[in-house]
Amino acid sequence: MSRRSTTKLIREGEFVAEVEVDLVETEGDWAPYMALEDAYRLDDLRDALRAGDVERASRLADRIYRLTPVHA
Repeated sequence: MSRRSTTKLIREGEFVAEVEVDLVETEGDWAPYMALEDAYRLDDLRDALRAGDVERASRLADRIYRLTPVHA
């Protein structure tokens, strides 16, 4: 069993968050899979972004971006 880090992008409404998570690599059929605590953190982050609570989301994510539409 080994672990490797990867960056997930979570988009909710006008926000995108970058989150570093660990993927667990095993010999089984379900590999690679995310650690349970990382999955819970992503769920909490989605809830915070949906509610517009950027302060709480910023404690859970590495970076948060606000998307701005470009009118051409």
